[in-house]
Amino acid sequence: MANVTLVFAVLLAGLGLGSYLGTGSQHPTALIPVGFGVLLGIFGFLAIGPDARRRKLFMHINVAIGVLGFLGTVGEIYRNLSSSKELDLIALAEKLGLAWLLLIYVILCVWSFLAARRTEKA
Repeated sequence: MANVTLVFAVLLAGLGLGSYLGTGSQHPTALIPVGFGVLLGIFGFLAIGPDARRRKLFMHINVAIGVLGFLGTVGEIYRNLSSSKELDLIALAEKLGLAWLLLIYVILCVWSFLAARRTEKA
């Protein structure tokens, strides 16, 4: 699962850089997905190794980052959609992409955790 985390880290960094460059480098908040990607990448890299306790620790940290990021992003999407201000469609698309990537990541992690738990019991 640590390798999957590294893939999602690259996807998030690509989403953030693409959005930032797509806005003409005018909106630094478009780099927020890069921050999530860097965090997932660091802890994903730290999760690689033979020590199961260390791997579990860093993967749980990554899932916590994913869940908090997803919830925060969904809150921002709701806030933007319920606002009376004109929608910035590029920002909304980036937030939707960030939310989907984090949701998919968290679901994959939960499936992996459940599979590992079943293997431990067997």
